[in-house]
Amino acid sequence: MHFASDNGSGVAPEIMAALAAANGGYARSYGADALMERVTAQIRTVFEAPEAAVYLVATGTAANALSVALTCPPWGAVFCHDKAHVAEDECNAPEFFAGGAKLVLVPGAHGKMTPATLAPALERIGAGGVHSLQKGMLTVTNVTEAGTVYSPAEIAALTALARAKGLPCHLDGARFANAIVASGATPAEMTWKAGIDLVSFGGTKNGCMGVEAVVIFDPARAWEFELRRKRAGHLFSKHRFLSAQMAAYLEDGLWLRLAAQANAMGARLAQGLARMNSVTQTHPVQANMMFPEWAEGTNARLQAAGAQYYAWPLADGREGARLVTSWSTQEADVDRFLAAF
Repeated sequence: MHFASDNGSGVAPEIMAALAAANGGYARSYGADALMERVTAQIRTVFEAPEAAVYLVATGTAANALSVALTCPPWGAVFCHDKAHVAEDECNAPEFFAGGAKLVLVPGAHGKMTPATLAPALERIGAGGVHSLQKGMLTVTNVTEAGTVYSPAEIAALTALARAKGLPCHLDGARFANAIVASGATPAEMTWKAGIDLVSFGGTKNGCMGVEAVVIFDPARAWEFELRRKRAGHLFSKHRFLSAQMAAYLEDGLWLRLAAQANAMGARLAQGLARMNSVTQTHPVQANMMFPEWAEGTNARLQAAGAQYYAWPLADGREGARLVTSWSTQEADVDRFLAAF
């Protein structure tokens, strides 16, 4: 009953096998390995973007921070949701790597910005001329930190506002696979067709050991990203072990199958909890993460039974929790949790 985070799951067998296979013999270093050529071709196919530049790093923080640095000047504003991962969970890395850029936090229900909440921020920032913070870029998270999913149309509505101001747009896709499975959209529809300029394409939360891709749809930005990755200390010498993970992840749709399992187990868990009269959900459950609220004492009972997840007190005798399913969650895990409840 491990529902603390999809980061806590192991490595998918196919990916572990690919790592073992890549360990044999010698390979060129720093991304010049043959496997990386394969990864680039795979990602270009997946995103229907034959000119896209593709780079690998080992963490989502690196992918996001370097993407922000690439597209936002030091005097610029990074428009993001007020609960976005870049705002709450990356120790100011985006601001640091961008040389002083400032996050401008945009509200919105259930983890989502809307045109109505983004537009005032876009109008306000930069109004003071040379004395004020300038408009920089937009970053959108999908799946959101509330476990909800933006549709391509919702993303396009946000990027249209940003692009009208001349701003580039980034998508934080640490759980991109879960968003794709949940929405039924294609990767292209979720990204460049919806106005996204570059995406952090996650693997670590969905069965990889540790790899994220940065996909840049304008190849003119590629060289600068290479320099920033190297300068930041995120260019791996034994790069083939990043390439091997991503190549296996993308082979025959494994990345989608793993996310489909995580989402299906999330739906099973949410449906089971919905049958309990004392449980409500803080946000709609749309992928593999949920935030139930239940009666005081429930957390102690579940944790005594061996369940692992993040819990916190709420007001009025209620308690809250965050539950996350992963590619390795099984029906028996969910059913044991529901029985313990």
